[in-house]
Amino acid sequence: MLPVRGLFFGILIAAFSLPGVCWAQQAEPAKPAAREAPQKPAQQGMGGIAGGLGAAAVYDEQKRPITAGGFVDSGPVVFEDITRKAGLSGWIHKMGVPEKSFIVETNGSGVCLIDYDNDGWPDIYLVNGSTFKALDGKEETPHAALFHNNHDGTFTDVTAKAGVQNDRWGYGCSVADYDNDGWPDLYVGNYGKNRLYHNNHDGTFTDKAETAGVTLGNWSPGSAWGDYDGDGLLDLYVTGYVHFDRDNLPIAGTKAVGYANCVYRGATVNCGPRGLKGEADHLFHNNGDGTFTDVTVKAGVEDKDNYYGFTAIFMDINGDGKPDLVVGNDSEPNFLYINKGDGTFDDQSYVSGFALNKDGREIASMGIAAGDYENSGLIDFFVTDFGDDYKVLYHNDGDASFSDLSYKAGIAQTTIPFVGWGDGFVDYDNDSWLDLFMVNGHVYPEVDQHDWGTTWSERPLLFHNVPETAGKGRRFDYIPPVKGTGLAVVIPARGAAFGDLFNDGRIDVIINPIDGAPTLLRNVNPDKHHWVEMQLVGAGKTAKSPGSPRDATCATVYLKANGTRMRQDVLASGSYISANDRRLHFGLGDAAEAGTAEIHWPSGAKEMVKLPAMDRIYTITEGQGITAALCGGAPCAAEPAK
Repeated sequence: MLPVRGLFFGILIAAFSLPGVCWAQQAEPAKPAAREAPQKPAQQGMGGIAGGLGAAAVYDEQKRPITAGGFVDSGPVVFEDITRKAGLSGWIHKMGVPEKSFIVETNGSGVCLIDYDNDGWPDIYLVNGSTFKALDGKEETPHAALFHNNHDGTFTDVTAKAGVQNDRWGYGCSVADYDNDGWPDLYVGNYGKNRLYHNNHDGTFTDKAETAGVTLGNWSPGSAWGDYDGDGLLDLYVTGYVHFDRDNLPIAGTKAVGYANCVYRGATVNCGPRGLKGEADHLFHNNGDGTFTDVTVKAGVEDKDNYYGFTAIFMDINGDGKPDLVVGNDSEPNFLYINKGDGTFDDQSYVSGFALNKDGREIASMGIAAGDYENSGLIDFFVTDFGDDYKVLYHNDGDASFSDLSYKAGIAQTTIPFVGWGDGFVDYDNDSWLDLFMVNGHVYPEVDQHDWGTTWSERPLLFHNVPETAGKGRRFDYIPPVKGTGLAVVIPARGAAFGDLFNDGRIDVIINPIDGAPTLLRNVNPDKHHWVEMQLVGAGKTAKSPGSPRDATCATVYLKANGTRMRQDVLASGSYISANDRRLHFGLGDAAEAGTAEIHWPSGAKEMVKLPAMDRIYTITEGQGITAALCGGAPCAAEPAK
C-alpha cells in the first residue's frame, strides 16, 4: 500500500512522506508504462513528497493517538457492539505470526453476507487466514466460518456441515449465483488455489473450482461478478496481488529484495509490496456448463504490469446498461474499464480520473465503496488508503468522469491518521441520503512500540451526509465515537460488510479483523424514519432473450419517493474484498408513501413497480412485479384493498 509511485534511489526507505506512503519502500527498476499516464512532478528526496516528513500526529485530550482515542461522553449512539450476544465471539481470525514477518501475514481477510439457505435472512461468511506451520501440516489449520442467521439476533456456526472451511490461506470472497439455479454461490480468493463453492440447495456446498478452471494458484485476494457480454451468465474477474514465493522469501537484506533494508519510520518491518513481483488479474468467461474460459487478453482487461490488485466491482457506471469494471490497486494506478458492448472493454483509468488522486498520485487502494451519495443518479466511489494520506472520494461528474472531492466534501482531513480498509456508503439513519462508514487498522505491529501518533488497532469512522451551505453540494459531517458504543471499538479491522442482518430496515456492520474475533455492530440509531428494501430476481433465459442472471447482479434501481430520486445497484462484491447484503436498501425519511421503483434489469428490460407500503422487504421478479414481501422478517399479511 504505497501511494507514491516513481523512481526511488538507493535502498528501501522509510514510508512516511506527506501525504503518506504505506508499505516499506524498495528500490526497483522503472516499469514500462502500459498506459499513457500524465506527467508527474519530481519527487522531493528519497521518501517521496515533502522530503520524508510524516503527517503531524493527532492526539486526543488524554494524549492518546486519535486512531485509538477521541471518544466523547455523550452524543448520538448509532451502533452497538453485540458480537458476544450474537454468538460470534468464539471464532478467531488468524493470519501468520503476531510479529508479521512477511507481507502475506498483514492484509487480513474479507467477509461476505450470503443468504445461503434462501430463508430471507442474511447469513455471515468470515474468511480466515493461515500460518506457514498450518500449510506444512505442523499445526491445526485455521478455518473460515459460516454463521447461520437464527432470526432472533443470534447466529450458529454451521461451517463444518456446510463444507466451506477453506483450509487454505484465505483473503477475499464474493457472492453470486453463477449457474442461475436460484441459489447463491461463493468464491473465495486465497494465497494458493482459490475456491468456487457451489450451493447444493440443502445447506451444503461443493468446491467446483478445479473443474470450473478458476483456481489460479498464487495470491488472488479479490473477485467480482458481472455478465459483461450479455449472455445471461455471470462472468468472474479475479485480482492478483503479490507473487509470494516461499522458496525465495522477501527478507530484508537478501537477494529477494535486492539486498535492501525494509524500514518504516526508521523501524525494520516486513518488505513489500513495492519492489516485489506482482500477480496479474484474470477475467473468466462463464461457458454455461460449469466451466470458465480465461478471456483476459481478448476482452482488453490485461494487467500487463502485474499491479497489486485488491478490490474489484462490476457495475454500470455510464448508464448504458452494460456492466463496467473498477479495480483498486495497492500502490499503483486504479483501473476503470468501460464495457464497449462487444465483449471487450476500453481502459479509461486515466482519462476518467479514477486512476490517481487530485495530486496525480497513486494511492494505496484497499476498499471501494460504491454509491450515489448526491442522489444524482450517478455512482460515486470512496476508496480507502494508508495512513498519513487522505482517503479519496471520487465524485462522478457524468460520462464516466470523476473528480477528487475529498477535501471539499469534508472527509479528507479526519481520515489522514487512519489506515483504512473496508468501507461502505450506507444510509444509517434512513433519511434518504447515503452516509459513509470505514473500518481501520495498521499493518505494522511495530507502531505500538513508538510514539508515532498511530496504533495497530484503530477505531472505525462514520460520516453523516448533510447539505453544504451556499449551494455547493453535499458534504459529510464526522460523527464522534461515544464511549462504550460501536464507534468506540478499537480493533485491527480489515474486511467489512454492510446489510440489514435483522430485517428491521437498518443497516448493520460485520467486521473481520486480523487476528481476533469478528465484530458485529448493530444499528441502534434512534431515528423513526421509514425505509424499503428490494430483493431482485432475474427472469433468466427465455426464448426471446438471454435474460437477466437469476440473482440480478448489476441491476440498477432508481426509487422516487419523498421528492427524491435515489439509486442502488445489485453488487456481488465491494468494501475490502468482501460482499454486502445484495438486497437494495432505501431510506425514506418522513415520506408518506414508499414510491415507485424504476428497475433497469441486466437484460436491458426496464420496469416500473409501484411499492404499496413502506417498511417492507419486497421480492421483485423480472416481468412479474412484486412476488413476495416481508414485514418484520415474516411474510406480510395481505395489504388492505384500496
